[in-house]
Amino acid sequence: MPRIALLQMTSGIDPDANAATIAEAIERAAGEGAEMLFTPEMAGLLDRKRERATRNIVPESESAMVDRVAKAAGDAGVWACLGLPVLREDGRWANRTLVFNKSGEIAARYDKIHMFDVELNTGESWRESAAYVPGEKVVTVEGTPVGRLGLTICYDIRFPALFEELGRKRCDAIAIPAAFTVPTGKAHWHLLQRARAVEASAFVIGAAQVGKHADGRETYGHSLVVGPWGELLLDMGGEAAGLQVCDLDLERITEVRNQLPSLANKRDIPKSAAQ
Repeated sequence: MPRIALLQMTSGIDPDANAATIAEAIERAAGEGAEMLFTPEMAGLLDRKRERATRNIVPESESAMVDRVAKAAGDAGVWACLGLPVLREDGRWANRTLVFNKSGEIAARYDKIHMFDVELNTGESWRESAAYVPGEKVVTVEGTPVGRLGLTICYDIRFPALFEELGRKRCDAIAIPAAFTVPTGKAHWHLLQRARAVEASAFVIGAAQVGKHADGRETYGHSLVVGPWGELLLDMGGEAAGLQVCDLDLERITEVRNQLPSLANKRDIPKSAAQ
């Protein structure tokens, strides 16, 4: 029964400070018996001011953040799932998740597919596509402490086709790191996390940003772990950053899929004839 750790963060505009928080969390997670640490979306840097952020968003190969997390994971013997913005080879930005194995090597990378371009009735306006390039690949990671891990990021949660594909790949767990706004979090965060877990008959792990950030935004928090039957196993609340651990009974996946074999029963929906 693997133990995982979730780091709920209030990431800021200083990548060195964020890296120190993550490295300390990896060491602490190992001390509490966790085999893998999950961080939120943009754990490495959360800065909506592009001119300032440009100075801190660098290629993955030049990132002190990546080097520090890799070393911390290798030293502690803990897998780590890190969210950060990176500069691509074409000069554009990607909202990326990196998965490090317990030797500190990068085992997988996933770029967020769906861009958060919305106008909320609270007056908040977000145009993620103005700065970031969407990813184009569905990514899973084999051999993690939680089995086959599917990777998604935040707004991806609203697009069932991605999770349908992860279900086809029989993921044991799906990571949904996030920086949900407060209005959308209150309305949909728990609902969508539980729905995705039920659809995939898999564990869902949603490490989240929380609180008021240095760049002026406010995030919802409530880092969650949801079981394959939709049961809530961990909720870190919406008040403060911190680290908590959770044990996953992976045998529960087989029990749920045998009891309600929706993945096995799934059929392609025939296209309707034109009227």
